[in-house]
Amino acid sequence: MRESSAETLHRLHGVKRPRIAYRDDDFLDYVLMLLVCEAIIWLAYGGGHVMTLAGGILCAFEIFAFVRRHGVGLRMPLICRRPQDLVYLFWYRIENLTRWYFLAIAILMIENYVIQLTPWLPHQTALMRKVALWLFYGSFLAILAYRTLILVRQLARGIHVRKFLLQTTWRSALSRQPYISLEIVHAYATGVLAHILLVTPWYIVLTHLRFSLIFLPVTVALNFLIQGRFLKVLPIWFYRDHWLCHNCELEFVYLHGPHHDAIPSGLIGVSGNGHLEGFLRHALGAPGPFYHPVTTFLVYGFEIKGDIDGHQFIPGVYPFMSVGFQKINQHSTHHYGRLAPYSFGLKVGSGRLQFLPDEVSNSIRLDERLNGFKWDTPRYERFLALYQKYERQEDSSDEHTGG
Repeated sequence: MRESSAETLHRLHGVKRPRIAYRDDDFLDYVLMLLVCEAIIWLAYGGGHVMTLAGGILCAFEIFAFVRRHGVGLRMPLICRRPQDLVYLFWYRIENLTRWYFLAIAILMIENYVIQLTPWLPHQTALMRKVALWLFYGSFLAILAYRTLILVRQLARGIHVRKFLLQTTWRSALSRQPYISLEIVHAYATGVLAHILLVTPWYIVLTHLRFSLIFLPVTVALNFLIQGRFLKVLPIWFYRDHWLCHNCELEFVYLHGPHHDAIPSGLIGVSGNGHLEGFLRHALGAPGPFYHPVTTFLVYGFEIKGDIDGHQFIPGVYPFMSVGFQKINQHSTHHYGRLAPYSFGLKVGSGRLQFLPDEVSNSIRLDERLNGFKWDTPRYERFLALYQKYERQEDSSDEHTGG
């Protein structure tokens, strides 16, 4: 799907029921979602793998956090009440696929076919698999270390985090569950579990397919060419996927909900997705898992690190994102209780972030055209003023302590 009309991007089969937060009666659906998450991890990595163990612990913690933060309400699960929405869910993703997704798979399949036809060539597939696994675990552990550093730094500034959030739309959530340490750890667990599921399609590819050392320069070059083209259509692809996740109730509860259930901290960042959503987007949407491992390592490193920083909507705590960044990024509005913008919410203009296509760096145009989004609103101005106030408080604190 590359049409960008509102009629096309807002098409929905069945019932439109916008959602942006979990309720207590989502409990059974939430537990089912996490059971599916752990099943996918177990099938991909195996029962004794550290990822499977970590996934099980994180899923258990997420259930505990849901009960502590929302309580337990019982109702017939959505998946039972509207099973047809599950069919629509997969149809929407197939409908939204780009040519670049198919081209990335085609190049990977051709490489494997040629490797099979030419066993006498020095493809070094065993060596390449070892390298691929080192890249996979190296990428995951580097991001995990960065996320853990953020966790430690934000826990140390928990009082500051709580004071800021109490002046935002998170006030009601913190009145129900006042322990900010739980909120921060929950955000961390949400990010780590979403990260495990997002890279699972990549792990499946690199453990079941082969890569050639002698083809490496060509495939990497072709992969980056595809990635460059994909970035140009990425905003429309993302807008459609994101809009569905907020306007189809089943998609919100099973796919995107965890991303909004945690506080708006960089700790939640992976690729703008929830748990199952990340797996689905990267198995049936983004071409990244099907690139050569060298390319995927670089693409995922840039994407996930950028998403962590881009979701840091709490001022004065690590990673420190200036009010200047918030002035070009309306995604904060989305995480503080508004449905729109559905795009990346960026309005960079010219001269900044020039390494990104204009379609990405000024993606807010999609929301302005498709749903009448207005950039300058009293709500947004209040957020910027509050953000700047708490950013300055941290500056004053640093000066006072010699930091």
